[in-house]
Amino acid sequence: MTTDGSGPGSRRSVAAQLRLLGVRPGATLLVHAGLRPLGFVSGGPHAVVLALRDVLGPDGTIVVPTHTPDNSDPAQWRNPPVPADWWPLIRSEMPGFDPAITPSRFMGALAETVRGWPGALRSSHPHVSFAALGPAAEQVVAGHALADMLGEQSPLARLYDLDADVLLLGVGHWASTSLHLAEYRHPGSPRERVGAAVRTADGGREWVWWQDVRLDAGDFDALGAALEATGEVRTGPVGAGTGRLMRQRAAVDFAVHWLARNRTTEDA
Repeated sequence: MTTDGSGPGSRRSVAAQLRLLGVRPGATLLVHAGLRPLGFVSGGPHAVVLALRDVLGPDGTIVVPTHTPDNSDPAQWRNPPVPADWWPLIRSEMPGFDPAITPSRFMGALAETVRGWPGALRSSHPHVSFAALGPAAEQVVAGHALADMLGEQSPLARLYDLDADVLLLGVGHWASTSLHLAEYRHPGSPRERVGAAVRTADGGREWVWWQDVRLDAGDFDALGAALEATGEVRTGPVGAGTGRLMRQRAAVDFAVHWLARNRTTEDA
């Protein structure tokens, strides 16, 4: 494949495009990917992960969201909703989250490929876990707190500490979980009761509840467009699709100020 995305893609061609986009050797890179817009890549998600590792090199770390949104309170399900008389059974029978075996849901084939890669580590959160592969993996995924799940005790904050990059591969800013960290840093963000099934130390399961920020990605595309207008986002072809690369700190810091200007709070 040429760098403009014409023809079939390969590990080598995708790696070349990622280098042109600005992916840095040795970086810690949070990747959100929808591979269908990239078109045909020989080897599929496996080849794309290999390309990412080629560019990052042995000192780089890949991080992906391995969320399990179906492990949540059925009373909050909307796409689709389920009858209220189903809720007790779902809460009592949902398998407890196990980082080693619970598959992610709606995160895409690349995230699942990284999750199952030898040596990958996964955070323990039953609803919004992350997997990481590389030297910084343990630092990224350790200590993921149940409450304030995408806040200061989450992998997103550890990525901020590490001055990580974010790569949106075939997806828009609506998929950028790092922008949720800005919601936690936005005073007065609405909160709600959240639940999930967790695996207990004796191998059983239980349902747990906690209070957390009510996550809202509804305006993230508008936020992302404003961020791109500042020049902080590098955009270029990857396969037949588009890659967007940015420093996570720049995106989060911009989002904090953007939310302050464009969202109301519970106290407003």
